Amino acid sequence: MTAPVFVVQPGELAGVRAGASWTLTGPEARHAGSVQRLRAGEPIEVVDGVGTRLRGEVTEGSGPAAVVISVLEVNQEERLLPRLTLVQALAKGGRDEMAIEAATELGVDAVRPWQSERSVVQWRGEKAAKGEQRWRSLVHAASKVARRSWLPEVLPFVRGAAMVDTVAEAVAGGAVVLVLHEVATSPLVDVPLDGVDEVMIVIGPEGGISDGEIDAVVGAGARAVLLGPNVLRSSTAGPAAMAVLASRLGRWS
Repeated sequence: MTAPVFVVQPGELAGVRAGASWTLTGPEARHAGSVQRLRAGEPIEVVDGVGTRLRGEVTEGSGPAAVVISVLEVNQEERLLPRLTLVQALAKGGRDEMAIEAATELGVDAVRPWQSERSVVQWRGEKAAKGEQRWRSLVHAASKVARRSWLPEVLPFVRGAAMVDTVAEAVAGGAVVLVLHEVATSPLVDVPLDGVDEVMIVIGPEGGISDGEIDAVVGAGARAVLLGPNVLRSSTAGPAAMAVLASRLGRWS
C-alpha cells in the first residue's frame, strides 16, 4: 500500500532536503497522529499542493500535535499539460459534489461551479461563498486519497448566462471548450488535442443543458460533443470525460 499523503500550504516545504528532519504540525499532524495513528518507522508523504512531494518516515518523538519526519527525498513534480478543467453545473442530491470528487481522483486540474438554467440547486448570497469553500474541502480530501501533489484549483462560481463570457475568454486564451450533449454528433474521442494548452469540459445539471445555453456557448466558441452511446448522470459525465482525456493524453500510460 502506498504511503498516506498529508497536505500543507504552498511554500511550507521550501528548503527541505533529503537527510534532514521536518515536523508536520496543525490539523494534518493531528490527523496523522490521532486518526491514522502513524508510528515510528512508517512511511509518510507530504505535499504542498503545487507539485512538491516529500517522502519520509515517521520518527520517535512524534505525537498527535506534531509528527517528526526523517526526510528521504523531496521532489518537484511537473504540472501536466494540457490543463484539464471541469465546469460542473450545480445538481441536486449532491451529484455535483460527487462529480468533482471523482474528477479530482482522475486528474482534473481545475473545477468551476456553474448555476445553469436548469439547476435545481441555487447558490445565492453567502451560499455561493460557502459552496465554493465546500468544493475546496472536497478537492482537498479527494487529492489526498489520490496521493496527488498538485491540488486542483477551484475557480470562481459562475451564474447563468455569465458562462458565455467564461467560455469566450477561455477560447480567446487558446483553450478547447467542449460541452457534453446527448444529441451532439461529434465524438469526444475524435476532438483534436495536439498543441492545446487547456481542455475545458462543460457539464449540465440533472435536467441537461438547455438548447438556448448550448447555442450561446457554441456561439462563444465552444463545441458540442458526444461522450458515448449512453446518457450519463451529471455526477458521472464529467469524471468519465476526464478518464477519456487522461487516456488520450497519455497521462495513464
